[in-house]
Amino acid sequence: MRLALEYLHTVRIRAPSDVRRAAESLRDAASSVFDGLIGASHNIASGRPMVDADGNVLVTDVFGWPGNSGGWWLTPRTAFDSPLPMACRYESEPFWCNEEGIHSTRPNSFLKGIDLTDFERRTMVTAAIVAPVHLPFGQIGAVLLSPRDRTYTDLAQEFEDHGAVFGLFARTFLAGYVAVMTPAQRLPARPQLLKREVECLRWVAQGKSDNEIGILLSITRSTVRFHITRAMVKLDAVNRAQATLKATQLGYIKSA
Repeated sequence: MRLALEYLHTVRIRAPSDVRRAAESLRDAASSVFDGLIGASHNIASGRPMVDADGNVLVTDVFGWPGNSGGWWLTPRTAFDSPLPMACRYESEPFWCNEEGIHSTRPNSFLKGIDLTDFERRTMVTAAIVAPVHLPFGQIGAVLLSPRDRTYTDLAQEFEDHGAVFGLFARTFLAGYVAVMTPAQRLPARPQLLKREVECLRWVAQGKSDNEIGILLSITRSTVRFHITRAMVKLDAVNRAQATLKATQLGYIKSA
């Protein structure tokens, strides 16, 4: 099997029983790029590994990483510290990286500011092609392809030839996995926030107090509280922080 669009359907997941077959297809397709290892995370902010329908951990049982290798996709603390998930937060398109830099298809000044000190220890690889996958409700996943030969660190040509298609394979695989293997986000189906409710939440998201919001909007503090409370009810939120998060996820508030 090759990493080509004609094989994209082989990594599509429609039911839990498809997960292992899709993971094996992703592994086999990626092997046509170079002799490498796949690493995958459906949520870079979570320590839960991806598993098949029987609970087998994909990164070790299918993708072949040593069980004691750790990795940023398995250790929550590493997931926040490693340059790779940090880059996935700043970039939505595939990129490749080694200790000398993070290379994307278009200029991204945020990537240049990421600290790559002690790259191999912090990432568990010497080089990799990485496909970030930005999912609904702000969740970010990623699929990584790293050479088994740890002296092989220049992936520029492989990235140019296969990076875009690798990104499509990664998105198809992770989106399907999340749809069938993770709990649904608890969001109301069609919340209709009024203009004033949105305005109040936007100021809450910027750290303003009720008094400050009242001054900014020329309304009383009690009216501010009324609008925020109504928004919380519509969004099924338990507090203001959750209300602003859900409003951002639904597009009412522009994320930073």
